[in-house]
Amino acid sequence: MLTSNPSPNPCSEAQTSVHSNALLRQTLRRAYEECRQSTLDLVKHVNSDRLCRQAHPDFSPVGWHIGHIAYTEAQWILERFAGHPPSFPEYRRLFAADGLPKAERQHLPDIQTLYRYLDCVRQSVFDYLDTAPVDRQERIWQFLLQHESQHCETMTLILELFRIAEINNPQHDQQNVESRQSISVPSQAAPMCFVPAGNFQMGHNANDALDNECPTHVIYLEDFWIDRHPVTCREFQAFIDAGGYTHQQWWSAEGWAWRQTHRISHPLYWRDRSSRPNHPVCGVSWYEATAYAQFVGKRLPTEAEWEKAARWNPTTKMSQLYPWGNTFPTKPLSNYGHHVAATTDVKCYSNGASPVGCVNLLGNVWEWTSSIFKGYEGFQAFPYVGYSQAYFDDQHYVLRGGSWATRPWALRPSLRNWYHPWTRQIIAGFRCASSISPSH
Repeated sequence: MLTSNPSPNPCSEAQTSVHSNALLRQTLRRAYEECRQSTLDLVKHVNSDRLCRQAHPDFSPVGWHIGHIAYTEAQWILERFAGHPPSFPEYRRLFAADGLPKAERQHLPDIQTLYRYLDCVRQSVFDYLDTAPVDRQERIWQFLLQHESQHCETMTLILELFRIAEINNPQHDQQNVESRQSISVPSQAAPMCFVPAGNFQMGHNANDALDNECPTHVIYLEDFWIDRHPVTCREFQAFIDAGGYTHQQWWSAEGWAWRQTHRISHPLYWRDRSSRPNHPVCGVSWYEATAYAQFVGKRLPTEAEWEKAARWNPTTKMSQLYPWGNTFPTKPLSNYGHHVAATTDVKCYSNGASPVGCVNLLGNVWEWTSSIFKGYEGFQAFPYVGYSQAYFDDQHYVLRGGSWATRPWALRPSLRNWYHPWTRQIIAGFRCASSISPSH
């Protein structure tokens, strides 16, 4: 007797969709609440001077970032989704990314006004969330969660710049470093992990993916070796002691010109290195990272090599979401999200090692790669052209891995950060790679 498959039950499908939307709303609300609380905790002790003043010409004041978070959330959720008229139109030019130049963003409302702005927008957003068709909108909601996370990391580095400006003594450090003229190579090579040749799936296509992570694609890489952990302060000290900042032979022409122009003699965040020798070096530019790699006879990894070392599993022959597997980041696995609020020893968090044995791949410090920031084949801009595509200019280099300030929603091996090669204000270090076995 012939039978046919039962017809779909429209009522059942509708009930499933309603239930799915309800769960997604709950998940998003919890994440938004947790992210916002972290934002408020970050700025609760910031005084009015640091709120409104630039710490560096390349970065807007902390207070501007607070207002920009509220402005962007209102623009995408309230105006575009909910159909509300513009919220606080008087802030349009002040807090829009394409509004004022950074130097003109220092005339800001006081902190209590900014808090009210954040709260007013958020209350309206949550009112809309109660009925929003989030199954169709999820990618924007995920984008905004990461948008706030990324701006708060920028606020963190701005506050770090204020901190080091108070304690640094560049003249003293310059004199000590310039007096060292001998050339040597570190006596003990950093341990490296082997990554065998083959294909792996690179990128990320889920709803939380940023546009420059998409689309996923298969790429073939030859054998390579990569440092087990980021380069430490102790290891970088050998470069300084050997005259690394005073001898041109390790540097590219552009890097050497930059070093001479700015009289760079040590990493930016270098004051605490004596008490933290096994912490990753932090506050180095791409130029400094490549000079060190040349000094030790290695190179920076490409971003494809870095990602393969972080998430490819030789046993399953598959890419996983995180170095440790597919579970969301937690405190025992990585130094992220201000849980420590500083760098940690590179030997910590061994539970978060990747399948090939690398540690500290997520959190602690961002890591420079040798790759110029470009769109993957098939790239499609989202949610607007200027988010990533404006930086496909052959002038920015990719960083991977996140830092101690990166929040979990923006912490994954596929996520790509990008900066000019001379930038050293970010919480960045690096690890080295080689196409030749370190035993040779």
